[in-house]
Amino acid sequence: MDTPTALGEFLRTRRAQLQPEDVGLPSHGTRRRVPGLRREELALLAGVSITYYTHLEQGQSTNASDSVLDALARALNLTPDEHAHLLNLARPPRAKRTPSPRPEYARETTKRLIGAMPQVPAVVLDGRNNVLAWNPLGHALLAGHLDPTSPDEPAVRPNLTRMLFLDPHTRELYTDWRNEARVALAALRLVAGRNPEDRALAELIGSLMLQSPDFATLWSKHPVRDCTVGTKELHHPVVGPLTLDFENLHLTDGTNHRMLLYTAPAGSPSDAALRMLASLTAGAQGPAQENPKPASADADADAGSGSGSERQR
Repeated sequence: MDTPTALGEFLRTRRAQLQPEDVGLPSHGTRRRVPGLRREELALLAGVSITYYTHLEQGQSTNASDSVLDALARALNLTPDEHAHLLNLARPPRAKRTPSPRPEYARETTKRLIGAMPQVPAVVLDGRNNVLAWNPLGHALLAGHLDPTSPDEPAVRPNLTRMLFLDPHTRELYTDWRNEARVALAALRLVAGRNPEDRALAELIGSLMLQSPDFATLWSKHPVRDCTVGTKELHHPVVGPLTLDFENLHLTDGTNHRMLLYTAPAGSPSDAALRMLASLTAGAQGPAQENPKPASADADADAGSGSGSERQR
């Protein structure tokens, strides 16, 4: 990822989101040719010269001080995640040659751990959202239409971000797909800012830019947001509506892998639906059926009540 270019894009998108009256400046009632604050207005708010700010936005300055970056973050009303992203973009690591990344694999002990949780959907991911492993319930919840052994083969390994934008089954899985896409892409932006030299990540982003107009449109808005816990609203093709809490647990073994776990409150309709899905997948062998048989109408009615919009924290 070209960090100077990304820095300029980020500053421009955030500048465009603010109006003079939002930051206590007079608007003079004049119609603006472009939306948002002008460069000189933002420079004034941050206490820097217009020339210096212009150089920063154009990627011509890579040594901004902490005080300048903090002032810009305050002037732009950045969130803590956006502030951290600004620092990452303004302080890119020194460019260096990096070899082609080797395929990553989940540790056997991690696989055993998620396999020992048959009632909890669990997925092991790398830093690029490639699926390294999943337990039967995690597979049935997110990708029952895919071969359950696919995470073992790097050439066909599922990627949750790619699936979200390019796989029709995954698109239909989320009750509010557009919000899920915004959140996923915002988290990906944060990861990309932390790892500008990651060639595989840059290739993933580039391919999605070409293959998905939705991805390209959302990416151009430069959303940034961490997403380690929250709630997802799903409509599963077998057990119907689900409202599930999720947590991303980062492993401390230096691999940058994490476990994505889903739960539902005990006794809730979503808990009943998860238990039903677990019973349907218990002992399953081989690839999932292309068109799984739905649960009975009575069971589906008992399982379904996950209405409401997705909430991210």
